[in-house]
Amino acid sequence: MPKLTRCEWSEGSDLEIRYHDEEWGAPLHDDQKLFEFILLEGAQAGLSWTTILRKRENYRKAFDGFDAEKIARYREGRRRKLMEDAGIVRNRLKIASAVGNAKAFLKVREEFGSFDRYIWGFVETPKQNRWKKMSDIPAQTDEAAAMSVDLKKRGFNFVGPTICYAFMQATGMVNDHVTSCFRYREVRAAEG
Repeated sequence: MPKLTRCEWSEGSDLEIRYHDEEWGAPLHDDQKLFEFILLEGAQAGLSWTTILRKRENYRKAFDGFDAEKIARYREGRRRKLMEDAGIVRNRLKIASAVGNAKAFLKVREEFGSFDRYIWGFVETPKQNRWKKMSDIPAQTDEAAAMSVDLKKRGFNFVGPTICYAFMQATGMVNDHVTSCFRYREVRAAEG
């Protein structure tokens, strides 16, 4: 069987390959999963995505399955307990941000009916890029910058333009698989 061509960033481990092949870049419209990615992308700031992927299951346990309603109610005692959890990134600001982002997420969901409706308003439909190599892919775009400004205005933290663009890539708002990657065509076909 011929070897599948993938985006080169994904070939470091089985975990990265699975994430690339099954999730990354596929349009996502589930509010809880979108919140999961907002939280994980914020946790990733300054670290590698591989580090976060390795800790993802620990995050699910530590943060109540990414239940925004529960996370929004975390008090100081729970935050201290999270700071002791070696299975996640133990950064006081990032933990506080997760709680604040849960509160902001719930407000957006109430205002728009769903977080999905709000967040996809920045692109409407997935943007189909045609990158030949990974070095062609930008770190941020005008849409990501606009998303960042609006999220910050609504009380979100750890949502700079680069983090927002990584979120857009992960959740399929943009198709940034390189054109030689087998997932490029699959993701493009899944749009319709």
